[in-house]
Amino acid sequence: MLDAQQVQQVIYEGLPAASEEGLVVESIGDHRARVRSPFRPSTLRPGGSISGPTMMGLADAAMYAAVLGALGRVEMAVTQNLNINFLARPGQKDLIAEAVILRLGRRSAVLEVQLFSEGSDDMVAHVTGTYALPVS
Repeated sequence: MLDAQQVQQVIYEGLPAASEEGLVVESIGDHRARVRSPFRPSTLRPGGSISGPTMMGLADAAMYAAVLGALGRVEMAVTQNLNINFLARPGQKDLIAEAVILRLGRRSAVLEVQLFSEGSDDMVAHVTGTYALPVS
């Protein structure tokens, strides 16, 4: 098993843009991950909302973090499917993703992610996804 700092390091090594964006893996455990994306004005779309691709990227990173936390260094685990429902306009604040593995099989993991604006209990997006796992 990997802890939050180790998972963050694996993500930074495999995807340097995550480091540049300041992505933080806050916690790992019990088939769960909590990941923060610091607010950056460059992620705003017209109208002042944080862009959909920013939210999708955070959700994907949180799913990957949960998989790494559960299985260790499986860098070749890849997104097979990601579905997102945008529920509310996020605030111009850090985004928080809380991911949970719903099912962990030999070849795939099914996950759910809830996205929140920092300081709010109202979900701004709901995500489900599947990660394809490398054959060991």
